[in-house]
Amino acid sequence: MNSTLETLEDNKVKLSVTIDAAEFEPKLEAAYQAIAKEVRMPGFRPGKVPRKLIEQQYGPEMAREEALRQALPEFYSKAVYDNDVDVIAAPEIDITGGQSEGDVSFDAVVEVRPVITVSGHDGLKVEIPSPHVTDDDLHERLDSIRRQHAELGTVDRAAADDDHVTIDIVAKIDDEEIPGLTTTDYDYVVGTKAVGIDEIDENLRGASAGDELTFSADHPDETQESSIDFVITVKEVQESVLPEADDAFAKEASEFETMDELRDDLMHRLEDVKRAQSTQALDEETGNALAKLVTDDISEALLEDEMENRAQDMGMRLQAQGIQLEQYLQITGTTPEMFREQLREQAEVSARVDLALRAIAESENIEVTDEALDDELRVLATQLDQPLETIREQLDAAGRLKAIRSDMRMRAALEWVTERAEIVDENGNAVDRDLLKHDHDHDHDHADHDHGSEEE
Repeated sequence: MNSTLETLEDNKVKLSVTIDAAEFEPKLEAAYQAIAKEVRMPGFRPGKVPRKLIEQQYGPEMAREEALRQALPEFYSKAVYDNDVDVIAAPEIDITGGQSEGDVSFDAVVEVRPVITVSGHDGLKVEIPSPHVTDDDLHERLDSIRRQHAELGTVDRAAADDDHVTIDIVAKIDDEEIPGLTTTDYDYVVGTKAVGIDEIDENLRGASAGDELTFSADHPDETQESSIDFVITVKEVQESVLPEADDAFAKEASEFETMDELRDDLMHRLEDVKRAQSTQALDEETGNALAKLVTDDISEALLEDEMENRAQDMGMRLQAQGIQLEQYLQITGTTPEMFREQLREQAEVSARVDLALRAIAESENIEVTDEALDDELRVLATQLDQPLETIREQLDAAGRLKAIRSDMRMRAALEWVTERAEIVDENGNAVDRDLLKHDHDHDHDHADHDHGSEEE
């Protein structure tokens, strides 16, 4: 098979492919064998009808048409791989020769990923949450543990947020009680909007034991036009009484003997959480900053390709949890139209980030070495418990090695950008990047470029 590449306008290319008759013959023979299994001729068992009889009965065009239908996608894919074409849409294929006999030739016009240039990537300013744990963070976490061990105490005052109120509720629509909302001695925490009706919390704030509250509210189901009439009787107001933060509490609430030990442990845990959150935010905000550097319009084909990849990825992650995508949409109350719009918004950003990283890798001469690729494949081989060469052969046969190398190259480009970015917290203070936890510290070893490798 021979193929040539011609660049067209609007980010399209034309692949011209020629398959000589000898190379096409096995595909043609396979088509005859498939037809032989379907046709019925006296004196021959299914699958044993000779090729010449099939040609006499149906003509050679039938088998050739079937062979072309089956084989062209394979030859097209090989041409894409041989010419290193980064396609983002389905091709338009035009058979230019060989429909009846002889060599087969066809043209495939397809849209490819655009190659762009970006500037300003070597001096980004990225704002992330501070990785430092403040006294307020520690107090808030400690108070959260204290609230888990709190006791309720009756108070002689008006209810406020976080107070527990014991109430009787009568809810009606057109003078008919609603069974699901009408109840007695209900323990309600003010400010939680537990029922999904804001007016309940609004009326309970400032109410005292013995008060009777009468009001109307919109139905929580937006498709219902009728309003709900409420009569709520407040029977009791209680507040949470937190235990003292002393050594006795530390013994009861944890495995530690003293409050100092508990605080130290909480501090270390919070540091891990804050650093992980800051690191995740660094990746996200760097991506957002890179997306803004791409001023080119994103083609519909590129968006659709990215949306399809995201939908497939999400579907696989949900399946791993035993959930179908349709179930997830029902659980979250998301319509297919809403889901598609969400995918589109995410795809727009990720497509721009993808283009930016490819442009940066090109402009900064970032390349993935064979040794780095071997390291990546070795990790995959270990995970799948297969020999390295087996994994390499399988990926090469599937045409995936180039994709893996490309992904590694973009990860290295992201590392290159991040290392040169100015990282500040929400107050504008510089963030020590050594405080950030990265799972990809080894990624930088995967790239060499003309500025020299940098050691972490």
